Amino acid sequence: MTDAVRAAQQGDEAAFQALFRAVQPVLLRYLTVLVGEDAEDVASEAWLQISRDLGSFTGDFDGFRGWVSTIGRNRAMDLLRRRRRRPSVSVPVESLHDRAAAEDTEGAALTTMGTGAALALISLLPRDQAEAVLLRVVMDLDAASAARVLGKRAGAVRMASHRGLRRLAELLEQQGVGGAGAAGAAGSGGIAGEAVDPGRSERTSAPGVTPTTAPTLKGTT
Repeated sequence: MTDAVRAAQQGDEAAFQALFRAVQPVLLRYLTVLVGEDAEDVASEAWLQISRDLGSFTGDFDGFRGWVSTIGRNRAMDLLRRRRRRPSVSVPVESLHDRAAAEDTEGAALTTMGTGAALALISLLPRDQAEAVLLRVVMDLDAASAARVLGKRAGAVRMASHRGLRRLAELLEQQGVGGAGAAGAAGSGGIAGEAVDPGRSERTSAPGVTPTTAPTLKGTT
């Protein structure tokens, strides 16, 4: 995908769309825990900035994921400052397909990272742990890259991620296999104390941007 980054910087629309399809789903999961139902709007703003500033980016695809995460987080923080509220979550709670195993807490936590229920449980973690887990596991950033996104030391991010995964595994075991327990737990607070909306379906693209049509690069580089 590093070749796609280079090609997109030269104005290749197909390459930019490939980058969008690769990163958008995980970016949305990260932003959902930060801003809840506003994640799609924030992602759209982020991709507009990405398309505009892509020419100034230097690095490979791993670096690109970190850069996108930073832009997305900055846009999310802008929204939260405007609304003067803490990060929140409003995601669907689906049935858990795997139950945490006591002998492998981190591995058990990883097995459900892609589900709405796991995102709802992540929202119960302290913010530093939630963001560290999302950046390390969902965005697939190494500790150094995640630390740059968060403005922290790599060691602090590793520790927060480890603690978050351990706590997530404990929450998964407490909730069991069904999603109803997770819904009750998430509805009791979350990062911002907002209830999870079971009726909202998780999307994989931002308003006006389909998974196959990323924001245009024309006139932006």
